[in-house]
Amino acid sequence: MGTRKKARAFVRVRPTDDFAHEMIRYGDDNRTINIHLRKDTQRGMVANQQTDWSFKLDGILHNASQDVVYETVAKDVVSQALSGYNGTIICYGQMGAGKTYTMTGATDTYKHRGILPRALQQVFRTIRERPTQAITVRVSYLEIYNDSLFDLLSTLPYVGPSVTPMTIVENPQGVFIKGLSVHLTSQEEDAYSLLFEGESNRITASHTMNKNSSRSHSIFTIYVEAQSRTLSEAKHITSKINLVDLASSDTWGKSGSEGRVLKEATYINKSLSFLEQAIIALGDQKRDHIPFRQCKLTHALKDSLVGNCTMVLVTSIYGEAAWLEETLSSLRFASRMKLVTTEPAINEKYDAERVVKDLENKLALLKHELATRNRLANRPLVNYEPLDEIRIAEISSQVRRYLERTLDEIDILSLRQIREVFNQFRVVLSQQEVESTLRRKYILVDKNDSVAISAVQKAGLIDAEGHLVGKPDRQGFGLGVASSSTKPGEKPESKKTLKELFSSSARKEGVSDPVSGKDSKDGGVADMLLQDREISTMKTLLSDSPKEELHPARPSTPPSKHEAFEDFKKERGREIIHILKENKCVFNERSRMASETTRRINAIKREIDVTKEALNFQKSLREKQGEYEIIDEEEFQLILKLKDLKKQYRAEYQDLCNLKAEIQHCQHMVDQCRCRLLKEFDIWYNESFMPEDVQVALKPGSSIQPGMVPASRIGSLGEDDRDKSSQLMPPEGPDSIPFHNAKVKSRQKKTAMRLRQAHRK
Repeated sequence: MGTRKKARAFVRVRPTDDFAHEMIRYGDDNRTINIHLRKDTQRGMVANQQTDWSFKLDGILHNASQDVVYETVAKDVVSQALSGYNGTIICYGQMGAGKTYTMTGATDTYKHRGILPRALQQVFRTIRERPTQAITVRVSYLEIYNDSLFDLLSTLPYVGPSVTPMTIVENPQGVFIKGLSVHLTSQEEDAYSLLFEGESNRITASHTMNKNSSRSHSIFTIYVEAQSRTLSEAKHITSKINLVDLASSDTWGKSGSEGRVLKEATYINKSLSFLEQAIIALGDQKRDHIPFRQCKLTHALKDSLVGNCTMVLVTSIYGEAAWLEETLSSLRFASRMKLVTTEPAINEKYDAERVVKDLENKLALLKHELATRNRLANRPLVNYEPLDEIRIAEISSQVRRYLERTLDEIDILSLRQIREVFNQFRVVLSQQEVESTLRRKYILVDKNDSVAISAVQKAGLIDAEGHLVGKPDRQGFGLGVASSSTKPGEKPESKKTLKELFSSSARKEGVSDPVSGKDSKDGGVADMLLQDREISTMKTLLSDSPKEELHPARPSTPPSKHEAFEDFKKERGREIIHILKENKCVFNERSRMASETTRRINAIKREIDVTKEALNFQKSLREKQGEYEIIDEEEFQLILKLKDLKKQYRAEYQDLCNLKAEIQHCQHMVDQCRCRLLKEFDIWYNESFMPEDVQVALKPGSSIQPGMVPASRIGSLGEDDRDKSSQLMPPEGPDSIPFHNAKVKSRQKKTAMRLRQAHRK
């Protein structure tokens, strides 16, 4: 078990120009924050009114950048998680103080990314730095909205919505969400794509305090599993990192929430209140019961609050005097969190298959050592393997010969043989008991004694074919089975075939014949086993006979590229052709809409010109009459009409600009599909009709892969090409490439979804 450890709590102050220096002061150790609240003169002078508070935390982040916040708060937690320790980072605070900014950051810019994307980057960077370890990463994204569980990654095409609602389940391994999708991510870019997908599905709302306020709690979990590539150990470590973004407590009087937003605020305040109650109970050593099941939030965070986990809290506050009461409440929550203790320990698991394999290897090594020791001591060779059926049949034969006094002694070579000898003695004893019972109840006749058989036939005990007959009574059966002639109303029992009799006698392994009273010949069972083995060998040989080749023969001469392209469009390129047609349809539809919008704009422009001419004519006519300030009804209507026409013109022009942007994007998508289609066709054509020696070189596991740029082409890149490639590098460096690629894909997906929705309408 690990050592008990207290949770760590940090405070991040949102930068502001109106910082309350007289009310909020920091200690010299950068860990103490002192709050001074002026007395409310309207309430009167109360003697016991508290005006000063002091909070001791693990650090104060004032005017700190995102880099400093991550280095201070999360870097050690992620490093420990990669060594097998669970970790949880919770962002809590007042409304609009920057909780979501601290956790996820501004996802549009790489520099201002938050704790979550930086944690993903650190995980995959560590994977690249540890080539001797096989590290697997999986992620999930949970949302708790109005005390209900939702999967933020359920919109992915290969996931789909869940039929049954998600539930929180507890087992000896901990708490997990039943129905929550967990996604394997082998690359950093894939993890960013999942993060952006989930962020786009979170529920937000706008109010006076925050334009994009989170209206739900979210838990992004990173599951890590690592094992050594070099050591053949069955042990491997597992861990998980919970990154929790809590929704802020809503002050209705200041936020102005109403309607749906007010209902969401009620659930948020209720869940945060239950969370604080659970934390207070955890801080009290005398409390036996912790109320984790009061809401979904506390139940889902049970492992993080009391289990095997390293806990870190980041509290976001305002530094302005108007929000001092909310600041005090947030700091009280942080100080209570510091009283929570957890017991982090390395999560080690063992692979059952690997354990069995290791034990088998150890057993083989011990057998080899015993054989070596026996050889050095001049002892006879001992077989330590389990006895097979042939060896058991030989021991049975030796035991029977020993009982018949035809064998003086049985050679003992191993403990397994001793056990099997005693087992065969037990079998012989049971057979003798059965035989004695039969002799007491029946008369046993030798089949080879013709005189005895004829006497039995005359007595009516057996028929002419030698089958036993008899008459059943209520207590049991007599000798044999009743024939159909004696009981016409009953059906005769089915007779066993020769094959069934042979198989039943082979299973008995040396049981004596109850009629003749003679034992089977020595080695009879062994002969039957050998026959069975020969039959199975013949079946194996028949099953392994060569079959016809299913793959068609390669044509001697490759077809023309035009014919091959038609075949490619029907087979491998069918999906790309489908996407290309969809993009063309959207492109044509947007072009048509742009043409109609252009015609409407031109018509409105002509009408504006006509209205202006009429208005100028009315104005000049009024000036000629000497009426400079007074306008008539007709001129007033023209002014209103001109105003409406200009408003329509601006709206139509904005629609035209949006359509042009969509047309440009659609054209780009069509060009991309065409390039991809041609590229895939070239790869398919070369793979399908290239020589056999090249096919061997392109098999999996070789250094050459289809579609790769030849080394000669790479070496012959000119300066212009190199300049173009250098221009593609983001200004933040190569580490930011996965982030930017994932962001571009997320934007393209959103645009494509918006275009499809508009196309359906």
